[in-house]
Amino acid sequence: MSGTAGNNPNMERIHERYYLSYPRTLIREPILYHLVKKFDLIFNIRGASVSEEMGLVAVEFEGTSDQIERALTWLRSSGVTVEPIEKNVIE
Repeated sequence: MSGTAGNNPNMERIHERYYLSYPRTLIREPILYHLVKKFDLIFNIRGASVSEEMGLVAVEFEGTSDQIERALTWLRSSGVTVEPIEKNVIE
């Protein structure tokens, strides 16, 4: 066991897509900025709709499976609803 990242499947960078629904209280918060700073994730906004009542963002995350899982846990604990996007819905 050499301990290198190349031998650890959790270090492989993956792409996953999610819908993030924000309640009114979080609309003005820089949630995606925090994902970059806290979890070193790359994100790509695929679509968004924001009103005074709620926000809905379709986003693709790039990172290790561990980074993404920790980020999703943090999002949910912050009050964001997280739902996976089925493959090929947004291309």
